[in-house]
Amino acid sequence: MNAVVVGIVGYVGLQILIGVWVSRRIATETDYILAGRSLGVMLGGVSIFATWFGAEVIMGAAGAVYTEGLSGAQAEPFAYAAGILVMAALFAARLWRRGIQTFGDFFRARYSPGVEKLAVVLLIPGSVFWAAAQIRGFGQIVGSAAGLEVATAITIAALCVVIYSVLGGLLADVYTDFIQGIVIVTGLVLLVVVVLAQAGGLPTALEKVEPARLALFEQDWALLAFLERWAIPICGSVVAVELISRILACRSPEVARTAAAVGGGGYLLIALIPVTLGLIGPSLLPDLAEAEQLIPELAKALLPTLLYVIFVGALVSAILSTVDSTLIASGSMLSHNLLARINPINTEAGKLRLARLSVAALGAVAYILALRATRISELVEMASAFASAGIFVTLVFGLFTRIGGPASAVAAMIAGASVWLTGEMVLGWETPYIAGLAGATIAYVAAAALSPSPKSAWTDPEKT
Repeated sequence: MNAVVVGIVGYVGLQILIGVWVSRRIATETDYILAGRSLGVMLGGVSIFATWFGAEVIMGAAGAVYTEGLSGAQAEPFAYAAGILVMAALFAARLWRRGIQTFGDFFRARYSPGVEKLAVVLLIPGSVFWAAAQIRGFGQIVGSAAGLEVATAITIAALCVVIYSVLGGLLADVYTDFIQGIVIVTGLVLLVVVVLAQAGGLPTALEKVEPARLALFEQDWALLAFLERWAIPICGSVVAVELISRILACRSPEVARTAAAVGGGGYLLIALIPVTLGLIGPSLLPDLAEAEQLIPELAKALLPTLLYVIFVGALVSAILSTVDSTLIASGSMLSHNLLARINPINTEAGKLRLARLSVAALGAVAYILALRATRISELVEMASAFASAGIFVTLVFGLFTRIGGPASAVAAMIAGASVWLTGEMVLGWETPYIAGLAGATIAYVAAAALSPSPKSAWTDPEKT
């Protein structure tokens, strides 16, 4: 067993032990879903950072910049960081003050139980596909390091992640995110220091970058194409259940706002490392067949064994912190907003058991998808864009205005998904997501005009 395998086994074993330890502190559904609403700025901010900082940032952003220059980083990391910061500035405190346990609860309180179920049905598939992609990526890393078949490695990866996610819930997830965040930052800082030393320092390395590669925007960019590229990450981040679960788990609205700002700022700052490596990559490793392998190839070529083990730990951390967060957030909505509504449970022990079973069930689905699919990442992007346009419009109207009721919410969600699907899959539009946002907005307003909103007990905490 080589050093990398020993490091991975020890690291994953530590995550499971944390899950076992934290599980003894979990007594209620709120403990499991929201960590008892106990998160401070540090734990909340680092957890948001670690959840968002997946392998697609480390390898995907570096590969895009390697191929396209700085303009390849518009979505990842710049637009995704913007999405978290928008959440901090506009949405975090307002959502926290609703006193809800899951994102699905917002749609029930503001609109109706039917809208709640529709929103959850639209949100869960994207989360499960995303978890499957991360499990497959983890399995590929483990398989490569240990010489295992990919299917065997994926099975091991899924089992480990599901065990500690089921046991400890969001609290264990936050603690492991904290460790994973430290490992991610340590691994990337070590790598960039070694790479820049090899390149003669940052100024020398940047001198070799062609000026055209330093432009953030393409010279012939079109406004609508630019908006499309930024809208999906920003709107998708604002309605991401993984982010909202951490907002709701903070101890106060002010903490929620600050934690999101810290997480988004930290995400942007650390993401500049893979962006920098992508910029200078062509002078270090020219003509790579697979651009997304730039950072792993640099690590393998330049780092001594101990530092390489830390770097692999950083990759594993980036994946684990994303997949466990996704499973817990989506599993909580499945149990709390769907299954428990169909068959109400009156005891906290029963609610807790249902939440854990839901996380395990979605983990099993993600595992099967990870085994069977080879291009899950594309399905994730499609599922996210399919649902988020209508959800985003409904959230904005519902959170900031009294306009519209259940009919408006249903119309917006259906219109957003239908317009995007038609534009993307049938008509081949260049900006199907912007069209989906526009369609959802028109549908929401039209339905509100045609069907007066029913009276409800909904009040705006910002005005009370």
